[in-house]
Amino acid sequence: VELVRDKWTCPVSEVVIGATNEEGGTRTSIVKIGGETTLPYLLDEGQMPNKPVVAMEVWDISPGEDWAEELTKIYGNVAGDPSKWAKKCVEEFGAEMIAVRLQGTHPDWGDKDAKHAVDVVKSVLSAISVPLIILGSGHDEKDNAVLPQVSQAAAGERCLIGNIKEKNYKTIVASAIADGHNIIGESPLDINIAKQVNILATDMGIGFERLVMYPTNGGLGYGLEYAYSIMERSRIAGLGGDKMLAMPMLCVMSTESWRCKEAKAPEADFPEWGDTKNRGIMWEALGATTYLLGGADILIMWHPEAVKIVKETIGSLM
Repeated sequence: VELVRDKWTCPVSEVVIGATNEEGGTRTSIVKIGGETTLPYLLDEGQMPNKPVVAMEVWDISPGEDWAEELTKIYGNVAGDPSKWAKKCVEEFGAEMIAVRLQGTHPDWGDKDAKHAVDVVKSVLSAISVPLIILGSGHDEKDNAVLPQVSQAAAGERCLIGNIKEKNYKTIVASAIADGHNIIGESPLDINIAKQVNILATDMGIGFERLVMYPTNGGLGYGLEYAYSIMERSRIAGLGGDKMLAMPMLCVMSTESWRCKEAKAPEADFPEWGDTKNRGIMWEALGATTYLLGGADILIMWHPEAVKIVKETIGSLM
């Protein structure tokens, strides 16, 4: 009996992040994502030419007292110094990409200016040679003031910059086009808004090969399950012919996993939950693995043990 196999008409677009010396940048490696012609890991039905990639996240400021104790043990000596933090992730933990979150520019997190953000990004680019993801603080007005200057400072490095939203995209997209970067399109767990963000960005002239979708995601429960379903629907629609949804997808596991009480609550308070260290690691790894099966092409993570588990999982799935 011959198995029935789906045939898809529209491959996911391929996005290249990072630029080498020959391409006008200073990176010693590049990362390619996307290009799938099948649903995740159904390799008998199509191809996944580029394996999903894990990016390790660093902040421009110290994450503060609410940070999980287990993360403080690992990064406490470098938290607050993004270049040293990034270097540790690359040299000790083998990070293939670094995601710099400019959290300190948020009005509620210090309200640091664009010069601070530019200095941070330049220092990280100098400290490491892998491709860079640059994330704003999520405050629309501040991101519009900060990200264009950061984009210009990193011109030629072909970074992945975000996030643009349905009502906040023009300034950031224009900067990315001018400086040769890729863009992250954010949508609030809504497939129609995800598509609309991509339409708005491409209408401004940025190519499909420079867009990555971020449907937002949770670290547990309804936030995880609903995000997974949105990702699955997007990938099916994209492969089925809707080019505005045929883009690689990104998921954030770092902040989403480790802000959950279940991941960081002390064992003494909840002894039935088990060892705090292993619980947090497994929480991040399990969430990341779930999103891999939903179609994630980039996972942003924190704990090196969780990263190791996920990389091994990707290797076995591929």
